[in-house]
Amino acid sequence: MRTYKLTIAYDGTRYQGWQRQPDTELTIQGMLEGAVCALKGYPVEVNGSGRTDGGVHAEAQTASIRLSGKVEEEPFLEELNRTLPEDIRVTGMELVKNGFHARYSASGKRYEYTVDTREKADVFTRKYCFHFPEKLDMGAMKKAADCLVGKHDFAAFTDRNEDQSTIRTIYAIRISKEGSKVKLLYEGNGFMYHMVRILTGTLLEVGTGKRSVEETAALLDGGERFQAGFLAPACGLSLKEVYY
Repeated sequence: MRTYKLTIAYDGTRYQGWQRQPDTELTIQGMLEGAVCALKGYPVEVNGSGRTDGGVHAEAQTASIRLSGKVEEEPFLEELNRTLPEDIRVTGMELVKNGFHARYSASGKRYEYTVDTREKADVFTRKYCFHFPEKLDMGAMKKAADCLVGKHDFAAFTDRNEDQSTIRTIYAIRISKEGSKVKLLYEGNGFMYHMVRILTGTLLEVGTGKRSVEETAALLDGGERFQAGFLAPACGLSLKEVYY
C-alpha cells in the first residue's frame, strides 16, 4: 500500500460539508470516496485535513489516501476528475511517505472570509461572499483582530463543547478592503468547529460599533459562546491552504 496526498478545490454551495454522512450523498468526502472506489475497484478511505462545514468552499483542501501498488499520478488524476462532478476538482496528487495523514500531519491552516458591503449583493460573487451592507470601522476591526492573535483559550469562539483543549494559536489575522469587498484572512495552528465564522461575526460587530475592542479581548479570559459575536454564514468562507 502506498500513501498519496491529494489537493482538492471545491465549491461547497450544494454540499453538506466535508464529512461523509449516512443520510446524504452530498458530502465532499463521500463524493471523493465514491469516485476513487469506482476507479480502483475496492473501498478507499479519503482522510481530509479537517471537516469544513456545509456551504464552505476550499481552494486547497488536502487529503490522504492509501492505494495498492504504484499509481501513475497524472493518468489517475485525469480519470478521477472525469468521474467527479464539476464543482469538485483534485488539482494535485503526489506520492508521500507512509505514515503521512492529511489531518494529523498538518501544522496549520489558512482561511479567508469575504464580506460584500455594497447595498445590493454582487450578482456574480453572491455565492462566495456574505452580503453585509454596513459601513465598517476598519481601524477598530484591526485593533480587535490584533488582540486575538497569539496563543489563547478560544472557548468562546466555538459552537461545540470540545472534549479536548480549546487553546489554539492564531498566527495572524489580516483585514483588507478591495472596493466593496472586505477580506479577513486567518492563519493558525488549528481552528475549532465554527471558530473562523464566529471570529468573523465578532469582528464585524466591532466594525459596526456593536461591541468594543476591549470587550472582544475580554472574551479570551473565560468568555462563553453567548458573549461572542454572531455566526457568519458559511458561503463567505474558503480554505486557502493547509501547512505541513
